[in-house]
Amino acid sequence: MIVISAASGVLGRLVIDRLRTRADVVAAVRDPARAPEGVPVRRGDYDDPASLRTAFEGAARLLLISSPELDPARRTAHHLAAIAAAVDVGVGAVAYTSFLDADTVATGMTEAHHATEQALMRSGLPYTVLRHPFYSDAFVPRVSDGVLAGSTGGRGLNTAFRSDLAEVAADVLTGEGHEGRAYDLTGPLWTHPQLAEALGVPYREVPDAAPGPMAWLNARIRTGALERQTPDLERLLGHPAKTMLSHVLP
Repeated sequence: MIVISAASGVLGRLVIDRLRTRADVVAAVRDPARAPEGVPVRRGDYDDPASLRTAFEGAARLLLISSPELDPARRTAHHLAAIAAAVDVGVGAVAYTSFLDADTVATGMTEAHHATEQALMRSGLPYTVLRHPFYSDAFVPRVSDGVLAGSTGGRGLNTAFRSDLAEVAADVLTGEGHEGRAYDLTGPLWTHPQLAEALGVPYREVPDAAPGPMAWLNARIRTGALERQTPDLERLLGHPAKTMLSHVLP
């Protein structure tokens, strides 16, 4: 039996869709009313460790999808509670959705992921770490008034679509040879000017509209921080990863 935590989210639902015909899969969710249809459901709330133990009972493998909580301290607490519950009930192996560079950077948005990876390695549980990039689904550019605008300085983005990352997770959960491994999953590099050229529209570099998360991220992109490339995603998929260009072209 495979248990998917945080299964009511987009990624969890995609993973379950890919596992339905391949394994006995259980959705662990905070609110059973929001659970995916067609699979057994257990209540598993990151804020309720007892519910996690019940949700993970009997799992040969667990996909620990990272908590949506943005506060690093709370997110870390959620993940540590899940790992402790997995240890308590004897889960066979855990795959964890981490983030790129969490193995080397312990501050900022990777703080909770770094702490979780370390805790997972100390837990004694067989584990696989799936380090995700930003999701392409959240970065699809929009042409407005015949122009594609951006604030990325024309630098590359290594985002990946959730559908590909879900396929990798399903394959890892049902495959062999992944225990003790960490995969750095980067999507095919793309830039806003490349997309504008392919779409036949001009590209316009614009300043960030206001301070905030996107302004911070755009500043990171302009330094080339999202241009790292590894072969892990396509190697695990066994086929080319979906590109932003294929997504936006009619």
